[in-house]
Amino acid sequence: MWCNMEKIISFYKRNRVKFLIFLGIFGPATITAMADNDAAGVATYAIAGSKLGYPILFVLFWVTILLAITQEMGMRVSLVSRKGLGDLIREYHGVGVSILIFGALFIANMGVIVVNMAAFKTTASILHLPVFPLIIFMIGLIFLFVIKGNYKLTQNIMLFASLFYLAYVFSALKSKPDWGLAFKNIVWPQGVKFTPDYLKNYIIIGLGVLGTTITPWGQFFISSFGLDKKIDTTKLKFSQIETYWGAFLTDFFSFFMIVATAGTLFANKIQLIDGAQAAWAIEPFAGRLASILFAVGIMNAGFMGVVIVGLTTTYAFSEFFGLTGSLDSPYNKSKTFYSVFIGQIIIAFLIAMLPVIDLFKIVVTVQILNAMALPPIFYFLIKFTNNHEIMGKYVNNKFQKWFAIGGTVVITLASLFTAFYTIIAYK
Repeated sequence: MWCNMEKIISFYKRNRVKFLIFLGIFGPATITAMADNDAAGVATYAIAGSKLGYPILFVLFWVTILLAITQEMGMRVSLVSRKGLGDLIREYHGVGVSILIFGALFIANMGVIVVNMAAFKTTASILHLPVFPLIIFMIGLIFLFVIKGNYKLTQNIMLFASLFYLAYVFSALKSKPDWGLAFKNIVWPQGVKFTPDYLKNYIIIGLGVLGTTITPWGQFFISSFGLDKKIDTTKLKFSQIETYWGAFLTDFFSFFMIVATAGTLFANKIQLIDGAQAAWAIEPFAGRLASILFAVGIMNAGFMGVVIVGLTTTYAFSEFFGLTGSLDSPYNKSKTFYSVFIGQIIIAFLIAMLPVIDLFKIVVTVQILNAMALPPIFYFLIKFTNNHEIMGKYVNNKFQKWFAIGGTVVITLASLFTAFYTIIAYK
């Protein structure tokens, strides 16, 4: 044992400088990936697990790889070019295209922020708390956190908030699922009857899982947040490592979210209607603690989602329209930057308070719209990272290029199927 400790100490001494550099750049990629598990993500994974069971884990596996590749591309293009994705679109494709892309991003982001705001209503319902005071308290906390804080504080609190996702690990463990079947489904879907109706739901809900894991806002946030941290190109390889780690970590927790509901709700043929019903349904199989952890996890995820997605729109607005703004700038010097953020939160609050707005009833629709918005954003991302003029020696390798293109094609086909089915079903 002492010999092993000496080896660990020796390894640390040899790599101490690299370790300290990694800690210095750590943050943007992990926060971006973890924020994919916002309240909208938690609800989507819960619906996927309860309606489809373990086979949806096969989709999650491939989505994780695509997430890692595209997030790394977004981080790399910003660190090499010293510009955010929005800046590059405006510079190379003009203001007209910028307005169209920003408009689509704004609509998609507002949908996600509303869903995350609705998560506070869900938490209040589960824990029997008054809705309005809880939401006002959370909004006040968000305003204080973003406007009075700075980049370092924002990053550290977001990283701390990520620890609360352990709640879903405990929920899954207490639900006593079929672990063997769960792991087999990562490799290939199995264990259910694949009827035409099941396959239809598999594609539609699978697109929702993709849309909550790989988000339009995530592609902009990782480049903007990494740029705001002022990471140097010489430390690019450390940012790449963190990006891959972040992608793994986010879907590590997503795996347990799906398993928790697949092992309880799907296994017992219980339909998922809303968040409160989800927590109450889990309780008989996994205990009261699992139910409470589910509720706390949703509130924490909603907090992360409102902050991160709101900041994404704010960063993108600044980049698309050539304005300046940073979390390290005080309010009086970046009024437009902070006003855009505040405006989104107020609009989302007003919409979320409508009686018809419920986290679990609108979330899959929002995530499908997110997924449908991805192909044009991926087009620009792939184009920029393949451009030698922008990237120099840091252009995509063949695997990155073709896997991203292949993923874009699959998303496009799934989006077309969903749109076609929706039109047919509506008629």
